[in-house]
Amino acid sequence: MRSLSLLALIAAVTLSACTQMTDLKTDISERMFGPEASDPPAELTDIKSTASAKILWHANVGASENHDFVPAMEGSAIYAASASGDIVRLDAASGDQVWRVNAGEKLSGGVGAGANLVLVGTSKGMVLAYDQNGKPLWKSKVSSEVLSAPKVSGGIVVVRAGDSRIFGLNAADGKRKWVYERATPTLSLRSSAGVVIDGGMVYAGFAGGKLIEVRLEDGKVIWEASVAQPKGSTEIERIADITSLPVVDGSLVYAVAYQGKIAGIDRATGHIAWSRDISSYTGMSSEDARVFVSHAGGAVYALEYSSGKTFWRQGELGNRHLSAPLPLGSLVAVGDVEGYVHFLNREDGAFAARIRTEESPIMPQMLQLKSDSLLAQTRSGGLYAVTIK
Repeated sequence: MRSLSLLALIAAVTLSACTQMTDLKTDISERMFGPEASDPPAELTDIKSTASAKILWHANVGASENHDFVPAMEGSAIYAASASGDIVRLDAASGDQVWRVNAGEKLSGGVGAGANLVLVGTSKGMVLAYDQNGKPLWKSKVSSEVLSAPKVSGGIVVVRAGDSRIFGLNAADGKRKWVYERATPTLSLRSSAGVVIDGGMVYAGFAGGKLIEVRLEDGKVIWEASVAQPKGSTEIERIADITSLPVVDGSLVYAVAYQGKIAGIDRATGHIAWSRDISSYTGMSSEDARVFVSHAGGAVYALEYSSGKTFWRQGELGNRHLSAPLPLGSLVAVGDVEGYVHFLNREDGAFAARIRTEESPIMPQMLQLKSDSLLAQTRSGGLYAVTIK
């Protein structure tokens, strides 16, 4: 696990005592997770490639600054955004730009796409909706900065604000339908974790290791589960926040906390089916009875979906600030802090291929384009379509 001096973090808290809590959360999160590593990334060694990775196309949307952006795909269109306010639509096959608009203000979260909507959020708490041709449709104000991509389903846009409130907005005009709010710990990590919508339910993880299921229609809480329990003698030691997206797969929903546990939770009851000690900041994925998770220290795990038992562990990517794993057929892809995308064998975790996009960190979430290709966005604004054979 990435080593980080507790004394340094306490000093950060002390020195920031007169600043706003948002600035403090940002400072601690930056020190713990980037964009600069507290310890140098593990050196990469030569691998015996069993697959071939190739960049299909490359585009540029603009830098992310200190925000996390994720591209969205709808049909043959790719949508991406930058902190400067640019929103672009690209052709998924060629990477050619179809249109580019500027929101006229800084963006901090996006992109969400669906139901003829392209959705982004701003640091001032505005949710902006465009149609698929880049035409502005509506704006809606929420309680604080929007750090994650808004999601749309069933005529409702679900937006998570930086103060942990979740809003359900009418997809037609942006008017508020419901809001979920909860108390949060005094100290928690600034996170771009948003929400997942599945089967008419909304899933979201919170500070203190809590995961909730609320009804999409009206925001009513169905259950709350404790994925991890804060422990330790200081506020920093007690951080056990869910800072990544939950993953829904069949009858279970999976969540993982930083300085905490990973757990499989029964979707019907909210009961913990299994849990084990694994810490992650960027999260996981699941496919075909396996859960893949990037440990906070740089290891990648493959776990059995119903018990959490380890199938394999790839431990040679220490301190490389890995993205969430992305399954691609017989391989699993992870991006890192130096712009590399690593492809691991799905069965044993061995390195199968590696390719570099540019000298800029890969965002926490990559996007699957086809069964053999993915899209990675970098912090400097590059969009790379990568195929693997």
